Amino acid sequence: MTPTSSTTGRQFRVFVPRYAASLPRVERPPRAPAPPPQPLPDPPIYRDLMRTWAHRGRTLPGRHDPEWIRLAAPLVRRGQFSGTPDPRGDGR
Repeated sequence: MTPTSSTTGRQFRVFVPRYAASLPRVERPPRAPAPPPQPLPDPPIYRDLMRTWAHRGRTLPGRHDPEWIRLAAPLVRRGQFSGTPDPRGDGR
């Protein structure tokens, strides 16, 4: 048997049952978004570790740490690497 037409590329077949095509479309109201899942509580060993670290004054994950902010701040000050600022109107 020889093909009657040539086909190139992908061929897709769509199956639509006859009874589905004859049914009227029913519009559904939009669904309310699902509430976000509740975070799981920390395991007891992790809670104890956090309590111990807090008691000793150590850094805690997810908490503001002023010492880290100070250490991570850039040490370069304005004008530190240039003796004078660029003169105005010199074409730079």
